[in-house]
Amino acid sequence: MRYEYAAHRRMRERNKKMYRVAHWPIWIWVFFLAPGPLTFDLFAHGPSRNNMIWLSVVLVGTGIAGLFGQLPGVEPRPYILRFDEDKPNPLYRRICYTFAWSDVITFALLNLAGLVGAVFTGVWYLKQIYAYAYFPLYGVILALGGFGILPRVRPSTKGEGTERRYFYGSVWAVTLAQTVLLVLWKALPRSHAGDIAKLVVYVAALAALGLSAKSGLLPRTRPILPGELMVAD
Repeated sequence: MRYEYAAHRRMRERNKKMYRVAHWPIWIWVFFLAPGPLTFDLFAHGPSRNNMIWLSVVLVGTGIAGLFGQLPGVEPRPYILRFDEDKPNPLYRRICYTFAWSDVITFALLNLAGLVGAVFTGVWYLKQIYAYAYFPLYGVILALGGFGILPRVRPSTKGEGTERRYFYGSVWAVTLAQTVLLVLWKALPRSHAGDIAKLVVYVAALAALGLSAKSGLLPRTRPILPGELMVAD
């Protein structure tokens, strides 16, 4: 496994404007995805009036939060300066990362369930799965975040040096695997053989990317060991 040492990382006392602006779209995307059935309709049928209304709400809400430095990475200065420091985890960080975890886990599991169902029954029930299972599962993950069980959502930032790698590893794995799945969805014919191929490639992509993250090969997935110098990320 590859490691990073805190003492070797450049210390940053303030976040540049470009750095802050570059992080804003991340949180736009996180909260835009939150109403899963609406997102499902977006990918299935294209943008709708409801998608545009919700996007406008998210833009305004995240924009205001960003101006007040209440989004991770959009703060005027980094909150975490030592990755092993026991500091209170601010409420805005806990909320943002809870919703991000909910997006990552819920979409990955429901798409996997839809693929498995299609392979074994020959019928696609993905729309029904999103209609009936999305919000219960999403709610469970929100509850886990509320209780501080998920990485980066705990009451303390003490484990940030390792917890960040679980978060970024999951984001890389799910985002890239679902991008591959979307390409296959468009490219392969709607057949039983095509469904099997989608399932195999999707699971293989999740596994391969997950192992890459575990080995620290993907960006921001290396454990950061405590050092003497202050760091930021």
